[in-house]
Amino acid sequence: MKRKFETEVIHHGYDSKDFLGSLSAPIFQTSTYTFESAEQGERRFAGEEEGYIYSRLGNPTVNILEEKMALLENGEAALAFSSGMAAVSAVLVKLTKANDHILCSKGIYGCTFGLLDMMNEKYQISSDFISMESEEEVEAAIQPNTTCIYIETPINPTMKIIDLEMVDRVARKYEIPVVVDNTFSSPYLQRPLDLGCDIVIHSATKYICGHGDVIAGIVVGKKDFISDVAMTTQKDIGGVISPFDAWLLLRGLKTLPLRMDRHSSNAEKVVEKLKEHPKVKKVFYPFDPDNPDYHIAKKQMSQGAGVISFEIDGDKAEAQALLNRLTFMKIAVSLGDAETIIQHPATMTHAVIPEEERLKMGISNSLIRMSCGLENWEDIWEDLQASLNHVGEHAHTS
Repeated sequence: MKRKFETEVIHHGYDSKDFLGSLSAPIFQTSTYTFESAEQGERRFAGEEEGYIYSRLGNPTVNILEEKMALLENGEAALAFSSGMAAVSAVLVKLTKANDHILCSKGIYGCTFGLLDMMNEKYQISSDFISMESEEEVEAAIQPNTTCIYIETPINPTMKIIDLEMVDRVARKYEIPVVVDNTFSSPYLQRPLDLGCDIVIHSATKYICGHGDVIAGIVVGKKDFISDVAMTTQKDIGGVISPFDAWLLLRGLKTLPLRMDRHSSNAEKVVEKLKEHPKVKKVFYPFDPDNPDYHIAKKQMSQGAGVISFEIDGDKAEAQALLNRLTFMKIAVSLGDAETIIQHPATMTHAVIPEEERLKMGISNSLIRMSCGLENWEDIWEDLQASLNHVGEHAHTS
């Protein structure tokens, strides 16, 4: 009988009997591995014998993490990286060559935008950003040199939802791989491979870790593709994760279902309060019934996760003043931590994006993004409400 997600996230990929009975997976903190003979070393480098060679090419602690993540995303194999951007870079470099084209969702992480801009400048790999609201729109945007479709859903920070099954139907016709950044959902709430997509990326720094003490990335997909990335863009560019960071992610994963339930529950309650506050113009959250993408979110996600974005009735100065008045909520980028953290995307995570393009993505100067932590939701709301109540006063005192 297949075990449930909550059980596999704890047990899959590790058997204590194989490691002297250690309940916790050991940390293999080594850079290299010894061979029994020179001939064995030759065989391993030639790919004729399995075994470890060098930790940039494989590590037992890292492999436990990769096996677990592959199962949780219902993929064939996974690779762990030193950061989310190392994972994104490895995938996009692998899927493209000079003069190719990437079709993207309208709204992506600022550093992913920066990477695409650099790839265009150096290698003439162009990118287009579209809303992906219909099959006709996606099909019309595909070019003869389109080599991948890159999607964030929910989109950072506007929380727009892309219908993954719809995009996949179009992509299949043209045999174009679909890459999904699943960071904002985690495999507990959304599994893009089950919806037909080809490759899943995570900034494991966020929900996978859950404790704000690791920078890491994950890629999940078909075994052949993952093996190809492992022996090319990961090995040769070198964005590999350390054994200790892999161990921290293994520790964090054990509580992922519990944390995601709490993040989602807290966010839903805060959303209801935000919608009633007179100083809030708009609220963006996947599981808000008033969200125009709510029906898509309900179809492909099991809960809305912990990130909320909202626009206040004010400008950049008012948004920054709101953040500065908070008491225990932390002003910081990232998300998915035990602590509630809040930031101003236009001047922080998405500052690299030119203003005209940023506004097209729906990222205004009055937009604020918050990641609901694991605290009591009433305390989160009390802190936020107290600051919201003073929105508008800044203009009269400055």
